[in-house]
Amino acid sequence: MTDFIISLNSYPLFYIFWYLLLLLILLDMTNRRRDPTVMLSWFVVLIALPYLGILLYLFIGRRKIATTPFKTNFSNTKKENISNLNPLERVLYYHGIPKATEGNQFELIDNGSEAYHQLMKSIKNAKESIYLATYIFDNDKVTQSLIMALAQKSKEGVDVRVLIDAYGSLKLYFWSKPLQPLYDAGVKIEFFMPLKPLGLNTHFNLRLHRKIYLFDNQKVFSGGTNLSQTYLSPNENASYRWDDLLFSIQGPATTYYRDVFISDWNFTASDKEKISLSLSYNTPQAFGEEHIQVVPSGPDISSDAIYDAIMDAIYGAKERIWIVSPYFIPNSSIMEALRIAYGKGVDVKLITPKLSDNILLDIARSSYLHEMHEWGGEVALYHKKMLHAKAFLIDNSSAIVGTLNFDNRSFFLNYEIVSIGYSEGMINKVEKWMLQLLKESSIGIQPAGKIRKTLENFGRIIAPQI
Repeated sequence: MTDFIISLNSYPLFYIFWYLLLLLILLDMTNRRRDPTVMLSWFVVLIALPYLGILLYLFIGRRKIATTPFKTNFSNTKKENISNLNPLERVLYYHGIPKATEGNQFELIDNGSEAYHQLMKSIKNAKESIYLATYIFDNDKVTQSLIMALAQKSKEGVDVRVLIDAYGSLKLYFWSKPLQPLYDAGVKIEFFMPLKPLGLNTHFNLRLHRKIYLFDNQKVFSGGTNLSQTYLSPNENASYRWDDLLFSIQGPATTYYRDVFISDWNFTASDKEKISLSLSYNTPQAFGEEHIQVVPSGPDISSDAIYDAIMDAIYGAKERIWIVSPYFIPNSSIMEALRIAYGKGVDVKLITPKLSDNILLDIARSSYLHEMHEWGGEVALYHKKMLHAKAFLIDNSSAIVGTLNFDNRSFFLNYEIVSIGYSEGMINKVEKWMLQLLKESSIGIQPAGKIRKTLENFGRIIAPQI
């Protein structure tokens, strides 16, 4: 490798070209006002790997997509009197996110078997449309049953569309034979951000992590649950299944999930397969009493709305901050905000799996777990199964559930979506579920040895890019 680099440097024009490119990259990073920790980690990569590092930055270094005809921005430009809004909702509103809607029904589903049966029932009962967006679509017994059910609905005249992230479902992306029954039945399938190095809209690092399972534009399921037997299955006591969280919403809030799905679909699909944005949909009628705000985040949102709102919520918390996340790799600003909140007497809790599915992520997060434990925050290690759920509870004023992990990738890179509840019913349901998780967790974390601590500190350097 060294000889290769030396041989390249022997060509003056090549040498000048690469270092001009490096200069442009440094200017690009400063122009985008990146987090200092992220910039530092990129500097380390560029210095340690001067040629490979440049290629990596060009493919995965950028995190926002400029407003173009290819992607519709999700925003609200109408400004109203919002003095009576929850502080969290107010921050989001000023970032262009539409206000919460009244009259929603919210159901929390924390059992993979129940999640499977509810999805299958919704597929069976669909009359007009089934829109599914997921990060992972596996090829297993569960997805085979989903494929057969979806193919049947398409044959019955239901508009069935499936949007799959190309990287999250890499095997299916390169070998799509398992999807053939869907193609044969007329189901429309698209792979989000396809892995084409010279593609116009290719950004390898920006992945569709949203889960939107929308039926007849009336009922939506979302959460951490992908389409795989790892997350849901008809077997009540499947030992291989992770513990996750799916939730359903019926009511006006589903309109925003529909809008986000259409935006994601049209960004990916050919002109022939796009969904017309001029289609007139009736706003779903009220089904319940929940006050819910739908918040997408990612490269298609001009600001970091959900990150800013969560930071504001942490600083404004008076009683509690409870976090559930499988991958807890926050930046220094969030850690500082949580520490300050604890210093004000706020109950700061983190519920996370004792071991996740990724050893590299475990090493990267351990340093943060130890830091939180050292300054007094409560670290609860869930030991029953791999816990893949994501949720966030602030005082008795708001509950956030959705696809958002508590890490830099979810906050700043992935396409994510959450629902925020501001009413008592939804908050109580999330709290009851979290209390059950705490019963199945051990409190505290063992001190790290010297070798482990060294690995953890190194993990902090690379954490922003994981």
